[in-house]
Amino acid sequence: MVRKKIVVLGTGGTIAGTAADPGDGIGYTAAQLGVAQLLQALPGQAASSFELVTEQVAQLDSKDMSFQVWRQLALRCAHWLAQQDVQGLVITHGTDTLEETAYFLHAVLGPDKPVVLTCAMRPATSVHADGPQNMLDALAVASLPGAQGVVAVCAGTVHGATDVQKIHTYRLDAFSSGDAGPLGFVEEGVVRLVKQWPEPPANICLTAIEKVANSAFWPRVEILMSYAGADGLVVDALLAQSASDSPGDLRLKGLVLAGTGNGSLHATLEAAASRAQQAGVRVVRASRCCEGRVLMKPGDSLEHTRGLSPVKARVALMLDLL
Repeated sequence: MVRKKIVVLGTGGTIAGTAADPGDGIGYTAAQLGVAQLLQALPGQAASSFELVTEQVAQLDSKDMSFQVWRQLALRCAHWLAQQDVQGLVITHGTDTLEETAYFLHAVLGPDKPVVLTCAMRPATSVHADGPQNMLDALAVASLPGAQGVVAVCAGTVHGATDVQKIHTYRLDAFSSGDAGPLGFVEEGVVRLVKQWPEPPANICLTAIEKVANSAFWPRVEILMSYAGADGLVVDALLAQSASDSPGDLRLKGLVLAGTGNGSLHATLEAAASRAQQAGVRVVRASRCCEGRVLMKPGDSLEHTRGLSPVKARVALMLDLL
């Protein structure tokens, strides 16, 4: 009988990073090892009932993630997901923008197979390297019958793409799903679910992949934060740069405002946001709080982000405008 495949797509990150000193957990260079090398470091019994296929989609520090890499990654995911002999995908990724990539793939793919992003907080050469265990856990999730959707696996915890956030700069357990809670845990190679697998987004566009593949440029959406003393100068500067004679990729199309508390905005910033909205810019409100969601109240003139964090709201707004 032909074994089914798990495809491991590499994009770089700390999990593929190296440092001169094995005891150095921060002075490393990300994205130095290929994804095939990472798999070679795993115990031989890893996913033994599946054929492992590797593909290097990109090799970068995820702080430098780009739309071009997102496009290529989405297309490769779509290609492999369409193969009947593929059980699921694992994507190695840097921690810095993992939550944005996860939400992007969730929004454009809505897969009925598992797409599992995994990462590391220590480089591959570290005496405390966490990448190998995270990779093994990701393979366990990807190989589980019935698994579906885009998830992230780190430090033995399975997070859904909509809720996962990086919340710590250094510790190995750097991710959280906030008050929504994780989907499950991986314990000694066994997946224990506490919630259902993520459902495809209700508003997913059947031509999303084609739009992503064929767009010359993506709508420009910026994020601004509200804080004590905030004003509207940056908003006005963005509007001025978006004059009709500006190149299309420079024109401001959307604005995400990370407000205080329940998405509240400094009065001066809110006035500038209203001017932007009147000028045709889509404006949405998020909260800079790590947990909770913006709740609409009577009289609100700016739409909210339906529980998404500011960075994910930016991705959602770009795709909506696309």
